[in-house]
Amino acid sequence: MVVHSASEQVLAGLDPEQRSAVTAPAGPVCILAGAGTGKTRAITSRIAHRALSGEISPRHVLAVTFTARAAAEMRHRLTLLGAHGVQARTFHAAALRQVRYFAPRLLSGRAMPELLDSKVRLVTLAAARVGLRTDRAAARDLAGEIEWAKSSLVEPADYPVAAARAMRETPHEPAKVAEVFTAYEQLKRSNGVIDFEDMLRAAVWGIEEHPDVGEQIRTQYRHFVVDEYQDVNPLQQRLLEAWLAGRNDLTVVGDASQTIYSFTGATSAYLVDFPRRHRNATVVRLVRDYRSTPQVVGLANAVISQARGTEARLRLELSGQRPPGPEPDLRIFTDEPAEANAVAARCRALIDAGTPAKEIAVLFRVNAQSEAYEKALTEAAVPYVVQGAERFFERTEVRQAMVALRAATRSIPGETPLPAAVVEALTAVGWAPDAPPAGGAARERWEALSALVQLSEEYAATPEVVPIGEAASVERPVTLTDFTEELARRAAQQHVPTVDGVTLASLHSAKGLEWDAVFLIGLAEGTLPTTYAKTVEQVEEERRLLYVGITRARQWLWLSYAAARSPGGRARRPSRFLPQLDRSGGTERATGGTGPARRPERRRTQIVSCRICGATLLAGPDRKLGRCPTCPSDIDDELHERLREWRQRVAGAQKVPAYVVFTDATLIALAERRPERSEELIAIAGIGPRKLGLYGESVLALVGGAGVDDVCPEKTFEISS
Repeated sequence: MVVHSASEQVLAGLDPEQRSAVTAPAGPVCILAGAGTGKTRAITSRIAHRALSGEISPRHVLAVTFTARAAAEMRHRLTLLGAHGVQARTFHAAALRQVRYFAPRLLSGRAMPELLDSKVRLVTLAAARVGLRTDRAAARDLAGEIEWAKSSLVEPADYPVAAARAMRETPHEPAKVAEVFTAYEQLKRSNGVIDFEDMLRAAVWGIEEHPDVGEQIRTQYRHFVVDEYQDVNPLQQRLLEAWLAGRNDLTVVGDASQTIYSFTGATSAYLVDFPRRHRNATVVRLVRDYRSTPQVVGLANAVISQARGTEARLRLELSGQRPPGPEPDLRIFTDEPAEANAVAARCRALIDAGTPAKEIAVLFRVNAQSEAYEKALTEAAVPYVVQGAERFFERTEVRQAMVALRAATRSIPGETPLPAAVVEALTAVGWAPDAPPAGGAARERWEALSALVQLSEEYAATPEVVPIGEAASVERPVTLTDFTEELARRAAQQHVPTVDGVTLASLHSAKGLEWDAVFLIGLAEGTLPTTYAKTVEQVEEERRLLYVGITRARQWLWLSYAAARSPGGRARRPSRFLPQLDRSGGTERATGGTGPARRPERRRTQIVSCRICGATLLAGPDRKLGRCPTCPSDIDDELHERLREWRQRVAGAQKVPAYVVFTDATLIALAERRPERSEELIAIAGIGPRKLGLYGESVLALVGGAGVDDVCPEKTFEISS
């Protein structure tokens, strides 16, 4: 009987690439880990293997990541593996622990200053000092700019140049933002408080400027692991380098294709340049996806394969390891209400079939998109929770707008068309129907109020039918009072708390999560990519957002967009990131419409998958073959030769090139798939009803064993007009 050591048991069940990552020698190690490839397992197993083999002491390891949830997951796994004593924390938690511990030494006996939970209050005061009046959304945007600058190691005086170089879309003139930044720093000092960036800087300062502190930290921590390395910002990298102090026992793990937070200062440059910065680095690629079906993986690969730019240099082609599952669906709707209703109906069907509601997610680009889905899910009796944001009617700006709308019912003439009345009322809370303001929070506020205007347009399109007799009725235009009552009704419905339900989340807040079923909605130009993505780099980040969304799905994946935002609205194009799919799936009518007399058309686009490995097929020849070009062929060579000879005779009789009859790819598909019925024949891409009528009988006879002379001895083929 062989007794395996604890360190060898850690290796059990790892795939070859994971094992390479775990057993890589001490020194710089870069693990490029695609979505669902088991990166957390790899890095925790690496720590445990080294600790249990006696190579390192667990108490000398510092593992850092970006969320408390991820850090807790690492600690849990390390405990299960028997690696007790490892410190797994976020960057901020690790820095806070060190600064608090060394504060008496660093601050000459004084206690560490109070840590600000939020910059917004002080930023509001700082803005007032320099003559800017700001609401909460504007203050949040200014705070975001200050946070970006400090995370990027940019001082107030350098902000205008740095912002221009980074092509920042600033909430005010860069020089004015710099003034607010300066006033904010002054207010902090006078109030004796610090923010999170100050804390990271204090940790760096303590190590670099106090040799005794640096020596004690270097003695304590000798081996470092950084998770989600593509999300590191310059300040965090500076802290990491201070911890390392020239040593090289560093393991980083990341995926450049999941770089979606560059607006906060995060950059994948450190991950991309890791092998150059560490010449002797071990680089391991994890590409076996254990999360998603091959169908989902194939679509993810297809989307990211078109990526360009720096991050694309480290693009990984994933290989699905799960059994085949259902094809992803692309659904096209006439308007957003129809799209939302269809999503809600499908969620209801999944739940009724046994899928837990918590294993379903509806993901969107901006939070303002959630309202239509909150309403549709409520009406379909589907419980839901909003991830990373408030429910639509709980948002401050929406509550303020509803108060303004109720007040406007007393001042705006009743005959004013509803949308015009809503626009007029919303000007009282600072909304304007022109271009949205700069800054993420201010823009999100604008979009939420724009959603109310859109709701008014939809509501106005369904006038109330009032009976005027036993057999007669008349339509009465809806009023602002009617609309405010409708909003109150919706708010009352959606304020009902739920403990477990379908997740509604933005693509940014969905990072790191996964569900059995994922609905990616609103995939139209102007939404994804957003109209605010101006540069090539910004557009590529939008592509990576879609990639992140796709890779959240384990089993079922739905992609949809509406041809117009509201019934009868301006037409939109599908997102440029959606692959060129086979659109031969026909059309069907939607089960629900947006009004009494409207039943919008819904088109379903079937994604074609490899019949051998299940990967999504995008290229025309591959779709005809029904398999990837790298998958093994089961072609009937003798049948293929008979088909080629038959095609040559037919083309000669018709005096057309051979490919006009059937392309080479179609002949190979016929010889591989060997259809026996017309239904199987027309299922091959490139054979439509016309060619079925012209050649179907002959092709089926050839597949059945007939000779070329039998099907066209002296026969000519004429093409009907």
